Amino acid sequence: MSGSNLNETELKLYVEDLASVETRLQELGAQLSAPRVYERNVRYDDAAGRLTREAITLRLRQDTRARLTYKDGERQIGDLGTSRFEAEVEISDFETMHIILEKLGFAPSLVYEKYRTTYELGDAEITLDEMPYGRFIEIEGTPDAIRLTLAALALASPMRMHHSYAVLFAWVKANLNLPFRDLTFENFDGIDVPLSAFTPPSR
Repeated sequence: MSGSNLNETELKLYVEDLASVETRLQELGAQLSAPRVYERNVRYDDAAGRLTREAITLRLRQDTRARLTYKDGERQIGDLGTSRFEAEVEISDFETMHIILEKLGFAPSLVYEKYRTTYELGDAEITLDEMPYGRFIEIEGTPDAIRLTLAALALASPMRMHHSYAVLFAWVKANLNLPFRDLTFENFDGIDVPLSAFTPPSR
């Protein structure tokens, strides 16, 4: 097992065309650190819904490896993204960890899928995320590294998202009156999601 503990700072951007961004990254000499891979994520909560209520993330992720992640509910939001504490550990068995979490009183509250391609440019990590409801870029690094990456990619205009994919999904579900629980490609097959759906629903 290997693990990490840090304050994560990342900026999420909604984009229409990931291919042009990837082409620009390649022109800039960015290094492909992880080719396109399918990700399955399971978020957990207790019976009282405390983690969701406090915006705490407890997540199992499976792609080319399995990881357990905790993210603090407290976050700082600025022009260059959000920052909050994250602790992550690689595990050897996804299903066994799922059983352990259930024995501790946690149950899946959300399953979400994505295809992710990861590049490194300077001191920043850039991920190209194909989500069931749209296309996004995440830039992770120091504020200076994020600022330099934005300038290099000429990404001043795309809409900045200061919330997690789970929160954005909750907004999309409410705005489009969607009945399902999970953020999967199957559930979103044939559904058009306008940019306006990624905003807090009117009360």
